[in-house]
Amino acid sequence: MSEHLIILLRSISAFVMLLLITRILGKQTLSTMNFHDFVTAIIMGSIAGNMAFNYKIEVVYFIISLVAVTGTSFILTKTVLKSRKFRMWVEGTPTVLIESGKILEDNLKKNNLTMDSLNQLLRQKDIFDLNEVEHVLLEINGKISVMKKREYKSTILKDLRKGISGAQQFPIELIMDGEVLHGNFDANNISQEWLTTQLKSRGKREQDVFYAVKGSDGQLYIDFYKDKIKHPIDVE
Repeated sequence: MSEHLIILLRSISAFVMLLLITRILGKQTLSTMNFHDFVTAIIMGSIAGNMAFNYKIEVVYFIISLVAVTGTSFILTKTVLKSRKFRMWVEGTPTVLIESGKILEDNLKKNNLTMDSLNQLLRQKDIFDLNEVEHVLLEINGKISVMKKREYKSTILKDLRKGISGAQQFPIELIMDGEVLHGNFDANNISQEWLTTQLKSRGKREQDVFYAVKGSDGQLYIDFYKDKIKHPIDVE
């Protein structure tokens, strides 16, 4: 068999294998790439590239490497889902870059960002005036999330009905993945008894809650494990 045909077949095989591996690892690999997804993608790309062109090395060695990397990434992803502490260690946490309209210079330095970089990221969010910004978070995927000051937000029907007043609050997560975030209670002077009372009024306990957050309007949003949805939709 000629070398050209061998390279052709190996290239097609590498493409098909990467396609299958991406399906196995899940959709989050494409949408919200984090640190371990990024490392996995680089390693798999390197292995697949060598598999396609380095015909002196047997294909079985490349297959073993791809299976090992895929298995490691898959196990890591499942472990991250089960343990929030492990997830924070592997993926990191969002970083506040602007709080209450004030730029946090130390956090910019920690993430190797300059004001030019920050302004560029804001412009990508259609924000050209820093004075419009209340809060900015640098997410773990490298993108920013922006909360505008109240006077620069787009008005919705709810605002017209109740009127616009009071200072904006940043949403505070209280329970995530069923785990109570005690640090958020202490840091924001929120009593855990308050949450317990709110849950009792709904006939629920902390063990029933998957996610709970005190929103920017001061209201409590809760998602329970049992959503009572008979036929949940999953569009493939």
